[in-house]
Amino acid sequence: MADTKIPSGTAGREPGAVGRPGRPSALRNLRRTRDRATTGTGRLAALLVSPTLLVLTIVVIYPTLMALHESLYGPKGLDPKTGFINNTEPFVGLKNYTGIFTQAGDRFWNAFWNTTLFTVVTVSLETVIGVAMALIMHKAFRGRGLVRASILVPWAIPTAISGLLWRWIFNADGIANVLVGHQVLWTADGFSAKIAVIIADVWKTAPFIGLLVLAGLQVIPKEVFEAARIDGARAWGRFWHITLPLVKPALLVAVLFRCLDALRMFDLPYILIGAQKNSVETLSMLAQNEASNVRFGPASAYAVLLFLYVFLIALAFVRLLGADLVGDGGVRNRRGRRTGRRGSVALLRAEVTA
Repeated sequence: MADTKIPSGTAGREPGAVGRPGRPSALRNLRRTRDRATTGTGRLAALLVSPTLLVLTIVVIYPTLMALHESLYGPKGLDPKTGFINNTEPFVGLKNYTGIFTQAGDRFWNAFWNTTLFTVVTVSLETVIGVAMALIMHKAFRGRGLVRASILVPWAIPTAISGLLWRWIFNADGIANVLVGHQVLWTADGFSAKIAVIIADVWKTAPFIGLLVLAGLQVIPKEVFEAARIDGARAWGRFWHITLPLVKPALLVAVLFRCLDALRMFDLPYILIGAQKNSVETLSMLAQNEASNVRFGPASAYAVLLFLYVFLIALAFVRLLGADLVGDGGVRNRRGRRTGRRGSVALLRAEVTA
């Protein structure tokens, strides 16, 4: 029986596949092409992001590391062991942090709860008022441009100037006492000082949330509201089932930015009420007070703790609501799947009709 030799490269091919290139080689070429494209895209992305990373390194990472390093050293002064004056800052390790929770524990927790209170109350009020401002600015009426400009003026005023203006309003013979009808010591140390800071901060930054929500409102198709109106949905139903879900990503971004800004509140209570007032002292004011007294180690420790507090709040916010922050503004259907803007239009119309 004659030997039959199979040419190399044709073994393993199916009948009728003679002359066609082997599939493994085609897949390898496809993978190589895809890898080259991915590598090129990654290099381009890294090149485009590098300026931002450089700025973040200079503005955020380097000062944070320097503050962490400085918090491990004590102030210059008389060394109790040798009796001589130190020309350099002595290394004290975690002594500055332990001192915050022991010797200065009452003052630290007072500033911590003041910061938390201002953040929760002001951001909640600013969210409600900002959404109302956005709905007003989104309406089509005569003089809308003037209304928009007047609403955004408080946000454009510098915080220091805003603090001085409200300090005049809350003076003993200011407009606030005239409206209240009796004398209230707004700028003294007490609960009224908290109310004054909250009112001034809400007036100053509520337009910021309104501006971001207005940007989200302007990209919603008008056909959605017209369809809901034809289906018999009332104003509250249109707002709850259509407006709010579609502007939710922009609203969450605005709330996140305001939370991070309120946690670092310093200039408004410092100018409006004053320094070393227990009722309005925040963590930023506490760190500034330590630094002004040439205690840079404890001041850096306060700054590091504030940084960790802000970082944890931002991380929790993104973890819990990250899908809505980076989403396309869609809503979830009854099965829990997320739909895009076009898919959400039909879904929202069906829900409003139901």
